Amino acid sequence: MSAFALLPQTAPFGDDDRLSLDRVLSGASPIQRAWLAGFLAGIDAGQAPSPRVDAPARAAEPLTILFASESGNAERLAQDVAKLARKGGFKPKIIDFADLDIVDLPKYERLVVIAATWGEGEPPARATRAYAELMGGSAPRLEGTSFAVLALGDTAYAEFCGVGKALDVRLAELGAVRAVDRVDCDLDFEAPAAAWIKSTLETLAPALENSGNVVAVDFGIRAGAEISREPVAAEIIEHVNLNSSRSDKETVHLALGFESRAPAYEPGDSLELFPENDPALVEGVLAATGLHAEDALHAALRSERDITTLSLKTLETFAAETGHAEVRRLLDEGQARSWIEGRQLIDLVEAFPAALTAQQITALTRPLPPRAYSIASSRKEVGDEAHLLIAAVRYETHGRVRGGVASTFVADRLKAGASARVRLKPNKHFRLPDPSTDIIMIGPGTGIAPFRAFVQERRAVGASGRSWLFFGDRHYTHDFLYQLEWQDALKDGSLSRIDLAFSRDTPQKVYVQHRLWEQRRDVIDWLDNGAQLYVCGDATAMAKDIRAALVAAFADVKVLSPDAAELAVTELERGRRYHQDVY
Repeated sequence: MSAFALLPQTAPFGDDDRLSLDRVLSGASPIQRAWLAGFLAGIDAGQAPSPRVDAPARAAEPLTILFASESGNAERLAQDVAKLARKGGFKPKIIDFADLDIVDLPKYERLVVIAATWGEGEPPARATRAYAELMGGSAPRLEGTSFAVLALGDTAYAEFCGVGKALDVRLAELGAVRAVDRVDCDLDFEAPAAAWIKSTLETLAPALENSGNVVAVDFGIRAGAEISREPVAAEIIEHVNLNSSRSDKETVHLALGFESRAPAYEPGDSLELFPENDPALVEGVLAATGLHAEDALHAALRSERDITTLSLKTLETFAAETGHAEVRRLLDEGQARSWIEGRQLIDLVEAFPAALTAQQITALTRPLPPRAYSIASSRKEVGDEAHLLIAAVRYETHGRVRGGVASTFVADRLKAGASARVRLKPNKHFRLPDPSTDIIMIGPGTGIAPFRAFVQERRAVGASGRSWLFFGDRHYTHDFLYQLEWQDALKDGSLSRIDLAFSRDTPQKVYVQHRLWEQRRDVIDWLDNGAQLYVCGDATAMAKDIRAALVAAFADVKVLSPDAAELAVTELERGRRYHQDVY
């Protein structure tokens, strides 16, 4: 073998041929390898290209890929774009919105933007600062920049793909030229995203060919490939409601076992759980639509199709498929959005009866997505298990009792001995620091899950850094999740300090942000000495309240102006010392 051997000894070539190929391939550039791959593919297809003489290749052209990600999908797509772009002769650079300096934007002549929308039209938590700056009056002009935007969202929300749409408009307002039309993706984004990646790179590629580079690569062959991760089977080995019988909450500790090894998770990662719909709800939809419960259809509605989400898109499809005049009136008169609120598919098909075919009910629904839950264990302590913490969601609207698809699936049907499908969802932005670094963890309710993993991990490695936990729920007596474990952790030193906020135990409700404010001098002291802060839980109110309390704490303790205090927290975020995993 040569010193730069690429081909294994098992390759179907003689020693001399293998050495010759190694010499050629080890010195080949990415562009040359991409051309050779296309050439060989052409031979196999009987369409070998005619020999041609090309101008000497220039340096690869830069391509900037900017992403705003909440759950990791936008980031993975950005990585897909980079891999394909590199094969096509680009020199890609990936930038997280959290790291973006908007003053640098005019430097990027080719800009690919992949942006997720969180909740009702909000940017992902890590992207908030740069997004606000880009939308503000100080954003730079972008003449000379070509851009393309891929928007990720959820049609269950009114502001579907709102962040991607806003970025698409804003970049054009700043003088950039749209190279490819924006594509808006729902939860089943893989196929449209792959097509958009292919179209975008093919559109931008001619500039490279004109500069003398040879671009002979099928930009579609790998698009979306990194997204496809097969789920694995898990057995429920423990199912415990951590709330007392007198609590009005139901929070399940779920321990999963695996046939061989557990997924290679790290503290901070999540597991995606693939749920099934409530069988009674499936029967209700079938009865209301006049469909016969054939095995294939019944199975699809139970475990493959989302039969709870109701959106404007659903109503549009229903009106088109059935010609129902009343539904069309709701849409035409702008009343559909208010009618949808609090309702599900079952309400639509019962309120506006229409016989549907299996194909039509499929068109009305989207694939049933998995739900992601923070892993509440460390493999160093639990071995080949993974633990989850899941709160059952139950409520009533429009006279019907309803429940969260995944949470009630877990609470009601995933008992010990049952099996489920799960898939690892890494989160590299919510990782533990060096064991000598102090950490502050803020996680009310099920937001405490990853911090159980953090404490287990740091106990196992003998971390010397201090750890401080803020936890809150409704009642100390009924809702103190993992209470005995935290008390043991305080005794053995794996947890240095804990502050608690039980909102229903006092006349005036007290939440974790109030405890943070009360302990603000110690919090700021820990941060001044290098501590890292982690927040997990509700994004709508809690995470915003924690950040506001931290800004106020900096202002009070350090006697800073509001702007200076805001800048202090922003510096923590940009320095990767303020981490959020919110939902």
